[in-house]
Amino acid sequence: MKRTGNAFATLLLALPLVAMAQEGMEGHEHHHPQAPAKPAAHSHDAMDAMPGMQMGPEQAKDEHAGHAMPMPAALPPNDHVAPPPPQHQPAPMPPEHMADMMQMDDLARRGMWLFDRLERTRGVGGDYATAWEAEGWWGSDTDRVWLRTEGERSAEGTHDARAEVLWGHAFSTFWDWQLGVRHDFGHGPDRQWIAAGVQGLAPYWFETQATFYAGPQGRTALRLQASYDLHFTQRLILAPNLELNFYGKDDPLRGIRAGLSETEAGLRLRYEFSRRFAPYLGVNHTRRFGEPTALPRRETTWLAGIRLWF
Repeated sequence: MKRTGNAFATLLLALPLVAMAQEGMEGHEHHHPQAPAKPAAHSHDAMDAMPGMQMGPEQAKDEHAGHAMPMPAALPPNDHVAPPPPQHQPAPMPPEHMADMMQMDDLARRGMWLFDRLERTRGVGGDYATAWEAEGWWGSDTDRVWLRTEGERSAEGTHDARAEVLWGHAFSTFWDWQLGVRHDFGHGPDRQWIAAGVQGLAPYWFETQATFYAGPQGRTALRLQASYDLHFTQRLILAPNLELNFYGKDDPLRGIRAGLSETEAGLRLRYEFSRRFAPYLGVNHTRRFGEPTALPRRETTWLAGIRLWF
C-alpha cells in the first residue's frame, strides 16, 4: 500500500508539468504552421497505364525529354555590310522661290498650228471650191503672237480672203486681249485694217471672238464669231458655228454695205481619230447684204474636209 501511495503522489505532481509542456507545443505550432503536403508525383508506370500516354522507344531514350531547351544566342552584327548612306532632307522652299518657278513655267515658249477647216465645198449650182480657216500661235500662257487666215478659192480665183497678225495678252484665265493688223485680199481691191478685240470661253464653253477694225478713209468694221463642240461621244463631235460681219460705211468695190453686211452659219460633224486628225462632213450657209457682185447673195454649200493640229 505504501508503494501505491507513492506512485499516485508522483503522478499527481507530474500532471501540471505535462499540461504546461502541451501548451508550449501548441503555441509553437501557432507561430510555425505546418507546410502543406506535396502532391503525389506521377510515376512512369502510372503514365504508361493511361491510354494514349505511352512513350515510344525514341522518347524513352531521350534524357532531356520534358526539359526546356535554351534559346539560341543572338548573332553578332554583320560588320561586312556598309550602313545606308545618310539621307539628305531638302530645306523647305520659300514662297518667293516657288512663285518664281511657277512664273518660269508660265513664260515657257511653245507654239501650235491648227487647220480648223480644210475642206472641199460644192454649191447648189454644182460649183466646187476649196475653203480654209487656220490659226496658230507662238509664245507663253500670258503673251502670244497669233496668225490667222481664212478664205475660199475656186476656178475663178480667190474669193474674200483675209489674214491677221495679232498680239494676245491674257487678262483672265479664259480671256485674252488682242491687238494687231488685218489684210483683206481676193475679190476687189485689197484692204488693210488695225485690229483690237477679245477672245475666250463664254459661259457654257462657247468659243467666242469679238474684234473691232479701223482702216483708211474712215472705214470701220466689227466681226463676231461663236462656236461650240457638242460631244455625242469622246470622238464624235457636232460643231455649229456662227459669224456676223458689220461695217461702218459702204464699200461697193468689195460688195460691202454699211451695217450688217454678211452672215455665215455652219454645221460640221467630225470624228476625231486623235486630237490631231479629224475628218468631217457638213453644210454651210452664207448670206450677203451688200451690192450685187460676182459672189451670190445667198449660198448653201455641202462640204467634206479634215481638221489638222500640229
